[in-house]
Amino acid sequence: MFRPLITATVVACAFTASFTAAAQQPAADYPNKAIRMVIPFPPGGGTDILARVVANKLTEVTKWTVVPENKAGAGGTIGITDAAKSAPTGYDMVMGQKDNLVLGPYLYKNLPWDPVRDLTPVAHVAYTPVVIATSVNSPYKTVADVIAAAKADPGKITYGSPGNGTSIHIAGVLLEKAASVQLTHVPYKGSNPALMDALAGNVDLLVSSVPSAIAQIKAGKLRALAVTSAKRSTSLPDVPTLAESGIKGFDVSTWYGLFMPAGTPAAIVSKVNAEVNQLLTMPEIRDAILAQGAEPQAMSVANFDKMFKADFKASKQLVEDSGAKIQ
Repeated sequence: MFRPLITATVVACAFTASFTAAAQQPAADYPNKAIRMVIPFPPGGGTDILARVVANKLTEVTKWTVVPENKAGAGGTIGITDAAKSAPTGYDMVMGQKDNLVLGPYLYKNLPWDPVRDLTPVAHVAYTPVVIATSVNSPYKTVADVIAAAKADPGKITYGSPGNGTSIHIAGVLLEKAASVQLTHVPYKGSNPALMDALAGNVDLLVSSVPSAIAQIKAGKLRALAVTSAKRSTSLPDVPTLAESGIKGFDVSTWYGLFMPAGTPAAIVSKVNAEVNQLLTMPEIRDAILAQGAEPQAMSVANFDKMFKADFKASKQLVEDSGAKIQ
C-alpha cells in the first residue's frame, strides 16, 4: 500500500540530491580549463601591471591557468563590454576599476552594459591615489607654480590622462575647479601613451595613477608634484597631498578589482575571492603591489559589492560636480 509513496519519496530525494550535486559541481571541479583575465587598458599601465601580478601569482600558487588579455579603448569600457557579454561560467573575468565601472557609465552614452546589472564583484585587489607629475625638465617645481602659470595664461598648460571618463580625468577637472584655473585636457588611450608624452615634454603635466608613473618618478625622469588622496601615498611618502599644497579638502583615489559576468555561480565567485585574498596576505605580493604605488586591500565578496554599489551611486554627483562632458 505504501510502496508508491515510498518510491515517489525516494525518487524525489534522489532528484534533490542530484540537483544539489549538479549545482555544486561548477565549483568542485573549477577550473578545468584556462581562465581569461581581460585587462581593459594597454600594456604597461597601472591596471595592466596589477592584473599581471595577480594573474601570474594565481597561476603559480593554485596551478590554475590564468591568461591576461589586453583589450583597450574608450576609457576601459571596450574591455569591460567584452567581459560583461561573456558567458557567466567563471572562465572570463576583468580587472575593473573605479574609472571604467562607476564613472564611465555616467560619461559615455549608450554603453551596452550596466555595471550593477551585468557584472558581479569578485575580489578587491588594491586602491591608489592619483599623482600629478611633470617632466624633470619642466619649469614647474610645485603645484603652486602650476596654478600661478595657469592663472597668468588660462588654457596654456596641458595635462595628459589615460582617457575621457577615467577617475584620473575627473581628478584633473576637479583640480581645475578647486584651484579656479583653466587647463587643457589631452586624453590618451591608456596611461602609457600619456606617460611617454609627459616624459617628452609634449604635455606639461601628467595626471596618472601612482602605479603607472612610479617607475619614472623613482628613476628621476618625472617630478611628482602632489597626490590627490587625503593622506600621502605609502609608496611616495615625500610627495605632498594637494591639501598640503594649498587645495584644501581634495581627496580623489581609485581602486582595482576583479569582476565576472552577472550570473556566474556564487560558489565560483567565492572560490576566486578566497584565492585572491590569500594572495594579498603574501609578503611578496604585498611588496609587489606597494612597489607599483598601490595599496593592497582584501575584501569579502559582500563588502566589495557594498563598496562598489555605493561608489556607483555617489559617482553621478561627482561627475556632475566635475563638469565633465558626456562622450
